[in-house]
Amino acid sequence: MRKIFSIVMLALALVLTACGNEAAKSETPSAEAAKSTTLVAYFSCTGHTKTLAQNAAQILNADLFEIKAKVPYSSADLDWHNEQSRSTVEMNDDSIRPEIDGKVENFDQYKTVVIAYPIWWHQAPRIIDTFVESCDWNGKTVIPICTSGGSDIGTSGSYLANLAKGGTWKDGKCFFANTSLDEVKAWAEKL
Repeated sequence: MRKIFSIVMLALALVLTACGNEAAKSETPSAEAAKSTTLVAYFSCTGHTKTLAQNAAQILNADLFEIKAKVPYSSADLDWHNEQSRSTVEMNDDSIRPEIDGKVENFDQYKTVVIAYPIWWHQAPRIIDTFVESCDWNGKTVIPICTSGGSDIGTSGSYLANLAKGGTWKDGKCFFANTSLDEVKAWAEKL
């Protein structure tokens, strides 16, 4: 716990020293990238979770990785009013695993991974299940964060931890769609 706190405080100090003007790191960490030990991996369809993830990456001086669906989601796919929409069908069947386009390079270098996702039907989208099951979490600290229009994080973090079968999973935090950078900083300081 002290190690995580030290990492977060060091990262926060670096960000504040740089006056917050530095953009978040590359969307796809590469072998040539600086050896950051923190990764923010996110899935976002509407942009709210992407903004949260970029803010968290900036504050934590972390690498950033976008979890992209091999078959992108359309607005019709996200229509939760339609029982036949892709997202509704996926969320009603916890065995569905949408395919991911790409993977995190050098995943072994990361000691702390923040997973950012929207809340769909009180859980993380099934593509997050795919991501979690595709990674080796042993030796990593994992912190789930999510965005929602009205729900809280619920059991989504513990559900993902059970899928992971490894790592040290921390309590997560839910942010609303219009969360400010200052609110994300306040959360990071409490880590």
